[in-house]
Amino acid sequence: MMPRGSDQLLLPANPVFIWGSLAVALALNMLPLGRTPAMPDLLALTLVFWNVHQPRRIGIGAAFVFGLLMDVHDGALLGQHALAYTLLSYFAITIHRRLLWFSVLEQAVQILPLFFAAHASLVLIRLAAGGIFPGWELLLAPVFEAALWPLASWVLLAPQRRAPDPDENRPL
Repeated sequence: MMPRGSDQLLLPANPVFIWGSLAVALALNMLPLGRTPAMPDLLALTLVFWNVHQPRRIGIGAAFVFGLLMDVHDGALLGQHALAYTLLSYFAITIHRRLLWFSVLEQAVQILPLFFAAHASLVLIRLAAGGIFPGWELLLAPVFEAALWPLASWVLLAPQRRAPDPDENRPL
């Protein structure tokens, strides 16, 4: 019995593609686009995606390491992003079986509170360390991340949708 949200059987995920997509998301997060609080965190989006679809390959440890890399890059309090990404990954892995039964748009709605919680933990740690409040436009970042969920699903599952051996006589 297949989950309702999936429309076809998928090929196994290539570990090189998984880690490559995380490296690309990390590189995109490191682009100097300015310090706008409403900027979606593409690394968090990619981590959550792979935590939902491949929880045994990408886990909490990978989220912690990527969080430390983002902390060093941003010059933030060491462990700030690591804690947020770890919490995000933990809760994504917790709901991954239930989440896969829904369509991609319903998944985006259910992932939205996770992104809000991750951004809230970042702000709370920043404020506890004596930082300033970044502004209310920070609330747009989780909305943008949830809105990017269908695009991320389409792009990151594309290599798994191709036919293993294209053949006119084979229905799968």
